[in-house]
Amino acid sequence: MKLTSEQRGVVIASAIAIALTAASLICAYHWLAPGWVGAVPPMSVADRIAYALKWNLPMLLWLAGCVRAVSSGRFSSQSDIAGAAYGPPSPVIAVQVAVLQNSLEQTVLAFAANLILATLLEACELVLLPILVGLFLIGRISFAWAYPKGAAARAFGMSLTGAAFIASLGMSLFFLAAGR
Repeated sequence: MKLTSEQRGVVIASAIAIALTAASLICAYHWLAPGWVGAVPPMSVADRIAYALKWNLPMLLWLAGCVRAVSSGRFSSQSDIAGAAYGPPSPVIAVQVAVLQNSLEQTVLAFAANLILATLLEACELVLLPILVGLFLIGRISFAWAYPKGAAARAFGMSLTGAAFIASLGMSLFFLAAGR
């Protein structure tokens, strides 16, 4: 199958995002001191969940910002002010609506995966959570900024967000299978 240039751009951007995620997590695991990010052993399961909730806060702030962008756009647009129930978004807010919808989906998945992962990590391994959240945010910002530029442009952001979620979920599955 011959890929279009847009598809090749998506594949390349996705590969870069996956490599960045892997490198970031490996470096954090080996070189980031737990005390620098507030992961001070010993930590009970409740402490680890509280830790994850605190680090997940920026993801909720991103989502709230997306809601605010759509709300502000609707308020300022005569064709959108009636609300979503009365028609599709106009071109004025279409990108913000798409970013909000995608961010909602990604935030729910990442938030839950990070909480599950927090219950399975040892205290010194919790350094991975702030990195996962940071990758998520970089991915979301990149996705939103590049959205109007096409699939290849937004692929890095989408893939970085997805790779962080998949890493979190994958580690959770691994630790569960290992009996943690």
